[in-house]
Amino acid sequence: MRKIILRDEQSVHDNLLPLSYTRPVADLLIGINTIRQKWEMYLPGDYHYQTEEYLGEKFPCPPSEPGDIIIASNVIPTEDLAAAVDRLLPGEKLIARNMKGEEVTVAQHLSANPVGGDILFQDKIDTVDFLYDIFLLNPRQIEEDFQYITRGREGQSIPRSNTVIGDPDLIYIESGAIVEGVVLNASHGPIYVGRNVEIMEGSCLRGPIALGEHSTVNMGSKIYPGTTLGPWCKVGGELNNVVMIGYSNKAHDGFLGNAVIGEWCNLGAGCVSSNLKNDYTEIKLWNYPRHRFLKTGLQFCGLIMGDHSKAGINTMFNTATVVGVGVNIHGSGFPRNFIASFSEGGAQGFTDLPMEKFLDIASRMMARRHRALTDVDIRLFQQIRQQAENYK
Repeated sequence: MRKIILRDEQSVHDNLLPLSYTRPVADLLIGINTIRQKWEMYLPGDYHYQTEEYLGEKFPCPPSEPGDIIIASNVIPTEDLAAAVDRLLPGEKLIARNMKGEEVTVAQHLSANPVGGDILFQDKIDTVDFLYDIFLLNPRQIEEDFQYITRGREGQSIPRSNTVIGDPDLIYIESGAIVEGVVLNASHGPIYVGRNVEIMEGSCLRGPIALGEHSTVNMGSKIYPGTTLGPWCKVGGELNNVVMIGYSNKAHDGFLGNAVIGEWCNLGAGCVSSNLKNDYTEIKLWNYPRHRFLKTGLQFCGLIMGDHSKAGINTMFNTATVVGVGVNIHGSGFPRNFIASFSEGGAQGFTDLPMEKFLDIASRMMARRHRALTDVDIRLFQQIRQQAENYK
């Protein structure tokens, strides 16, 4: 089986911090699947990541060689795009324009003796270049993933205790899922319910929505379009256009909108995040490589939270707040709009979170999901902490 390498460009990786601190770009969840999983659906191969050196121990990549396919890791595939990559001859590159109008090198077929040049893909493509692209692209990606994943498959029948609005064929329930006494509105997009998901009674869901395996929606939750829960997430309250990558909780009342939450995060009871400024002006978002807040062109943007960060009860987040990796937030008032990794505190200020304390908290939370913090993970977090010193 041919080797396919998903390559991170330095600029893209840096613009996607803090989420890319702990994973290659292609491991980001958008729609029902990660970018890598989408490529694997459309283009079978032996996949590897070519990413930042400090991630190499956890995500090793063999040296590239003639015959390999190199794909830009932030490009979101379609069936047609994957087919165009599959047709590349040795030495050829596939070029396309993204929705922003920028030229992108999608893929290259490596060869010791090139026989081809550049091939232009006619349709525009989606690329993940900035943090907010994740929630902006998520509704359409749920729909595209839904069409492919459910094609030719039959899920569970919808229990009669539920209220269905719209086309029931746009509601797909995998085996082991429990969905009773729920309002399922598929009139605006599909609803995908993964294996062993539980949606408790009184909840209202309006698609497009994707719920990853073993996730839980607590009683009376309100979930609006464009929301994806990764595996083993637990949510309650009100979510609108939110992506939770996995193993994270927002189990109680409180609003979260236009947000991206990493893995192993927890938002305590009553946590709320603004996604719109009072004066309706354009939102600025912290950018790691520029060390400053940059204009986004957006009016709506909520919370961006890196892996293993926590917020205590009744924490309030200002519009477009970026929280790094391993942050512990508590106390009343609004913390600042950018919180550096491995810190703890609140509106009154932050101090360094000792590495031993961080590792203890991470180990305890992961044990709740029967997962262990490995020696490789520990070394990775130690290196991330060194990287993060540049952004305090």
